[in-house]
Amino acid sequence: MNSRASIDNASAMPLTVNKTDAGAIKKSLSKAAGKWKDFLLSRFLPPLIVMTILVAIWEITCSGPDASLPSASAMVEQSWELIVHPFYDNGGNDVGMAWQILASLERVAYGYLLAVIAGVSLGVLVGQSTWAMRGLDPVFQVLRTVPPLAWLPLSLAGFQDSHPSAIFVIFITAIWPIIINTSVGVRNIPEDYRNVARVIRLNGFEYFRQVMLPSAAPYIFSGLRIGVGLSWLAIVAAEMLIGGVGIGFFIWDAWNSSLISDIILALIYVGIVGFVLDRMVAFIGNRVTRGTSAS
Repeated sequence: MNSRASIDNASAMPLTVNKTDAGAIKKSLSKAAGKWKDFLLSRFLPPLIVMTILVAIWEITCSGPDASLPSASAMVEQSWELIVHPFYDNGGNDVGMAWQILASLERVAYGYLLAVIAGVSLGVLVGQSTWAMRGLDPVFQVLRTVPPLAWLPLSLAGFQDSHPSAIFVIFITAIWPIIINTSVGVRNIPEDYRNVARVIRLNGFEYFRQVMLPSAAPYIFSGLRIGVGLSWLAIVAAEMLIGGVGIGFFIWDAWNSSLISDIILALIYVGIVGFVLDRMVAFIGNRVTRGTSAS
């Protein structure tokens, strides 16, 4: 009975929180709220204000009867079905914007991955070997000045298929900044690091993993960011010519059908996807290099 009475009395007692703990919790919540507020004010609010101003200017300048382009409100109204139904599929090329973008992203993924593998490998070779640099660097400097779409007829003639041709255009567009930045990063490895590697007798793989990659990583990821941006630019242009499902072909098809609002909507999506791709590579680079790569 006494035990039961003690339990009842204990459960009836009000729960109290130590004043020190309450103060620490309040301080932590206040600090978190302050950080969130700073994030909104410094990162979210400025672009929101700029975008609002730009949309307002667009709306005002294109609302007149003589305007050749639709206003923002007219664009939303005319392309509303595409906005609210991005995943529709009526067969063939008549699919929603989401499928168009995913088809383009698939081509970019294949071509970009091949460019990363080949570009980093060739960049390491050119950066490490003086003979390779003297022999290959002039070739790279000449080829990288060729416009991406100039490779498309040659790739179509070689592959006899539009899909691998588009992937080749992505590859040949993205590889040059990756090679150049990787080779610069390898050549800029401090001599002290090389001397230490010789002293402790690192083999080729250990030197590559423990010295070369960490030292050159900021340069490599700078090249990867440039490469992914060029890849997205090139695929949109290439798809306008090769046809099929893809955001580039969608834009060209909308032009042929005089659907200017659909073109504007597609350009907005293209810009958003390009921004996300750049941020993704920058985020990975920041993690790998621990904040030493350009953000």
